[in-house]
Amino acid sequence: MKSPENHIGYQLKQWRKRRRLSQLALALDANISQRHLSFLESGRSRPSREMVLQLTRQLDVPLRERNVMLHTAGYAPVFPQRPLDAPELSAAREAIDRILHGHLPHPALAVDRHWTMLSANAAVSHLLADVSPHLLEGDVNVLRLSLHPEGLASRILNLLEWREHVLTRLSHEIEHSADPVLAALRDELEALPHPAAARTDHPVRGNVQAVAVPFRLKTDLGSLSFLTTTTVFGTAVDVTLSEVTIEAFFPADKDTANAMAELDKGA
Repeated sequence: MKSPENHIGYQLKQWRKRRRLSQLALALDANISQRHLSFLESGRSRPSREMVLQLTRQLDVPLRERNVMLHTAGYAPVFPQRPLDAPELSAAREAIDRILHGHLPHPALAVDRHWTMLSANAAVSHLLADVSPHLLEGDVNVLRLSLHPEGLASRILNLLEWREHVLTRLSHEIEHSADPVLAALRDELEALPHPAAARTDHPVRGNVQAVAVPFRLKTDLGSLSFLTTTTVFGTAVDVTLSEVTIEAFFPADKDTANAMAELDKGA
């Protein structure tokens, strides 16, 4: 016998609850009756392929999980999943490279759904001085690199503030994706030691804190302060591409902008 988790109705109900929607609200959004949705969730009716796609689209289920739910319902996956180096994704790889290179002299990097670094521009290496080599071997996890005592943590000037920002963002991603790997990563990061005295002891020029959490790092170039932006492929229909995120760092003050410009001149 199948466990409840392996029934499409159970999965639809769990995603609906995860999105904090009532049956009525989802039914209205999907343009179906609440009775029909109730029958689907209880297993009294079997959804068509189109209905699975319609409901998972309304629930904003990640493409990877939509494929899983289609399979559970007895249908073939719809969304392809190719490795990033596949010929079909060459245009996307070129776009990523252009964004990373075009962001110089400022740091930018691309990560996958688990925050494993896929690619980075040359400016990122200037932030990684004194990082323990074992954190840069194999698959490099950017969040672990950021909060690990042998990573960047000892040089982050507003460590507690940044740590809270990272863990909060990670929690939002777990809530959205229900990814157990991200949940395990959050547990790992929360268990990392961090100095209780670490706090924002230095005033932030330009009152950046009033609008965004800066990433403030002590480096050989001096104290650098960045704001970060996130870029995704908004129309991706490939699972791998839908999970790629580009994190770009912008100077949060003139001193950082000048330091990065001088670094670019010496490159």
